[in-house]
Amino acid sequence: MQTWQIVVLVVLAVLVLAWLALRKRGAAPERDEGARIDTVAGWPPTATRIMTSAERLAYGVLVRAAPGYLVLAQVPLARFLKVPTRHSYSEWLRRLGNQCADLVLCDMSSEVVAVVTVQPPADRTSERARKRQLRMARVLRSAGIPMHVWTDNALPSVDAAREMLLPKKAAAEAAPATLAPVADTRIRPSRPTPLDEPDRDSAGDEVIEMREPPPSTWFDEFNSGPTPLQPGKRER
Repeated sequence: MQTWQIVVLVVLAVLVLAWLALRKRGAAPERDEGARIDTVAGWPPTATRIMTSAERLAYGVLVRAAPGYLVLAQVPLARFLKVPTRHSYSEWLRRLGNQCADLVLCDMSSEVVAVVTVQPPADRTSERARKRQLRMARVLRSAGIPMHVWTDNALPSVDAAREMLLPKKAAAEAAPATLAPVADTRIRPSRPTPLDEPDRDSAGDEVIEMREPPPSTWFDEFNSGPTPLQPGKRER
């Protein structure tokens, strides 16, 4: 090999090593970025709703259909499923454990009886959401937990939900309590009070806005990006 060829090879080797060193140096700050970001400054928290409007309606159906049972909302699967730890538990959490069941029906000992998922109609459901739902259904079926999918614009009646979710004996015992009339305990004054305004125009009354909860990391449509921070902010 001639001298100039050896020189070219040495120069190329030096350039490759320099490029690898620069790449490694540039990647290190990215790995440490999460440790430097202050939890509150990087992600300022605000309180919000837990359930959507459809989920709140479905919750009301469940409560009336199954008196004497617990109804829990937005429960991560990791809270009521146990898995072997011979493989990485964090990997299972990443795949499925952090996903939430919309509504969970439990007996009074908090044993899960059934899971209810409230979804939009099929023509408004994304492919990603369908795959997530099928994966959740497969895992719950393996655990012996029934999963029921309700369409948000066609929720079942109280009687249909009771028959669907509860064994026949339990459904028969729950039915009379559900059908019993609820006493009106409101206090009605026998005569007008100073606050009565029969001629008041209610057009200017305040209207409560029915807002939906924001997407979260467990929802399919959420995309996360880097958050700019002020210099000097550090994790505390």
